[in-house]
Amino acid sequence: MKQATFEDKLKRLDDIVKRLEQGDAPLDDALKLFDEGAGLVTQCNAMLDGAEQKVRLILKGDGGDPQESLFDDK
Repeated sequence: MKQATFEDKLKRLDDIVKRLEQGDAPLDDALKLFDEGAGLVTQCNAMLDGAEQKVRLILKGDGGDPQESLFDDK
């Protein structure tokens, strides 16, 4: 089975939020959805932290220290 991507997890989290915002889920179902959503938030944060660490490795300057530069999206 293929592991879910960051985008897959974010989409599922969005679906959960929309479902909970409707307010019509039975309490037991709402709690299960909330628990799943909390887990997805943790997983997404971990994935983002990992991506940040990879970027820092790529941007290491002379001497091994990270070089920070402004992001220019132009």
